[in-house]
Amino acid sequence: MAEAGTNTKKLLLSDSLGTEARALLATRDDITPVYFPHLIPNDEFLERVKAEAPVAAWVLGATRITPTEIEAAQGLVLTARMGVGYDAIDVPAHTERGLPVMTAGLGNAPSVAEHAVHMMLMLVKKAPALDKLVRDGDWLKRMSIAPGDLLGKTVLVIGFGRIGTRTAKRCLAMEMDVAVYDPYVDARAIEAAGCRAVSDLDGAIPAADFITIHCPKTPETLSLFNEARLGRMKPTAYLVNTARGGLIDEDALLAALKSGAIAGAGLDVVAEEPASADHPLFALDNVVVSPHMAGVTREAVDRMSVIAIQNILSVFDGVPIKENCINPGVFDAG
Repeated sequence: MAEAGTNTKKLLLSDSLGTEARALLATRDDITPVYFPHLIPNDEFLERVKAEAPVAAWVLGATRITPTEIEAAQGLVLTARMGVGYDAIDVPAHTERGLPVMTAGLGNAPSVAEHAVHMMLMLVKKAPALDKLVRDGDWLKRMSIAPGDLLGKTVLVIGFGRIGTRTAKRCLAMEMDVAVYDPYVDARAIEAAGCRAVSDLDGAIPAADFITIHCPKTPETLSLFNEARLGRMKPTAYLVNTARGGLIDEDALLAALKSGAIAGAGLDVVAEEPASADHPLFALDNVVVSPHMAGVTREAVDRMSVIAIQNILSVFDGVPIKENCINPGVFDAG
């Protein structure tokens, strides 16, 4: 690897970058990698950018990128995400400057899909309660807790993109009835995958035993599940969110869970992260949670790391992987 100099491009890279991706970088003598903590506070990241400028690209976790960080880089060529979400990135600011925003494509899609089904199973099988019963020495009380099955249940998958399609496939393997709501996907594509397409979300909610959310966080989907929609769910139904915090009105969810209006919820994400330990939802027995880790398995991190570096190199080499770009029009504008 070449030393930093006028002929090399400096990259700011999350220290969670996988070994295969680092090996890929090591084959290039035109790049100087600089590593920073994956969960670095935004103000510290900005100071790091200023200190390392000029910076050609970066591979980020959840770090916020605004025009301030872009200008501080003094020569940014692109932003790469080690993930698929991009709500922390000011995409219009990138587009205005002709800068692509690249995501990790399919890197973590299987992992998130598995986690969604995992949460469904934890909820219906009463895993936390049964685990506690055994650890507390209450084995003989096991018949007081009745687990359920996924077999024959109806699951409503919201969003039929890279993750939603894989979640639906796994639910079909569990012999579930899979309904899909996605107004941006042709019903024929949904039906070709063995699922039922539904066009009326409010009409589909009452029939669902499970609802799993796999759509991006946008002004349209913010508080997608509010008091009214939670009120349409069966009292025996479960709601799972492995997408983004803010898609569920958490005050309304708390009320629904405490009153028994719905049976339970599985949450990998919440509105404010990192979440406080005293978050009221975490005190409920009918909630299972994880710290935004659905797409952060060992294997997924390795896959996403490689894709992120491939994205950067493709742009540097003039053959961009456009299918991984959020704003691919920037390639045509130049």
